[in-house]
Amino acid sequence: MKPFSLLIKPASADCNMNCHYCFYLEKSSLYPDQKVHRMDEATLERMISSYMETEQSCYTFGWQGGEPTLMGLDFFKSVVKMQQKYGRPRSMVTNGLQTNASLIDEPFAKHLAEYKFLLGVSLDGPEHIHDHYRKLQGGQGTFGRVMKGIDILRENNVEFNILVLVNDFNVRKVREIYDFLVKNGFYFHQYIPCIEFDDEGRLEQFSINGEQWGNFLIELFNQWYPGDIHKVSIRFFDSVLNYLVQGRSTICHMENNCNQYFVVEYNGDIYPCDFFVREDLKLGNINSCSWDELLESGIYRDFGSAKKEYSFICRSCKYLDLCHGDCLKHRAFSPDNEKKLSTLCSGWKMFYQRSLPVFKNIASNIRI
Repeated sequence: MKPFSLLIKPASADCNMNCHYCFYLEKSSLYPDQKVHRMDEATLERMISSYMETEQSCYTFGWQGGEPTLMGLDFFKSVVKMQQKYGRPRSMVTNGLQTNASLIDEPFAKHLAEYKFLLGVSLDGPEHIHDHYRKLQGGQGTFGRVMKGIDILRENNVEFNILVLVNDFNVRKVREIYDFLVKNGFYFHQYIPCIEFDDEGRLEQFSINGEQWGNFLIELFNQWYPGDIHKVSIRFFDSVLNYLVQGRSTICHMENNCNQYFVVEYNGDIYPCDFFVREDLKLGNINSCSWDELLESGIYRDFGSAKKEYSFICRSCKYLDLCHGDCLKHRAFSPDNEKKLSTLCSGWKMFYQRSLPVFKNIASNIRI
């Protein structure tokens, strides 16, 4: 069986925040009959027990949303109990949790620490940058609540990294964001480009374009190299190095196939990617399908192989092995996009032209 991981939406798109750029909030329209979406214990048990019956070198659970901590501490206690109940002897299990951290209290943090959950905390920079888009339902900023949650995580020795969504407001504030994170002792970073299209296929105003992304990455690289390469871990940079050293990437947009994981919605519905949670791409439901059936699904396989249907321009690109045409989301909806080029194509080229010789030099030293 091909290895796969699970990306689980136990509270679906429900969230205690109302971030203007969030791509997942609209997914609640898939389940209009329910105002509140919560995974029940039967679905949770079916998902965990069936997954842990498959042959995996590591059973990887990613909990996302919306905001997954809306499920409460008891839910995540049940998660661990079921993993222990159905786990094979000496099997490896990992849990990742992407959160805004605003609902984390000390008992919750203690549980996460005890069972070694790795958290990603969404934080877009210092207060005036973070609060520009990341607000509560009433429009209030969320920076203080997030930082309070981070303090509780630290006090309880919970491992976490910081996820920055790079949008139109903070894309030119690289140094300010990077300095803020490092000065606050945040040494594990993720930077994700904000790319959303309107109904006519045009970039939303909060999104960034290829040139902006390229300039952002170059400035980020200049902040990181050479002084911080042994101090600060940037997930994308780590993945480039991993590819150069071991021939394997660790980020899905760098792969040549999109069959990497399954999204499990609150009611057990299964989709191939959280960027593509759509009715026409629903693969089935875990309460009535086996993982073998889902892996063999024609929809799933076609979705995965679509990654290779990149532009003819990509075939002659010297960076193709690092990109494979980029994430399907970034090339699927652009207007007049017969060339099937990623919206970020020019940015990736800018960045690799500047950084790849340096990455190769770092990689050669790692091999030694």
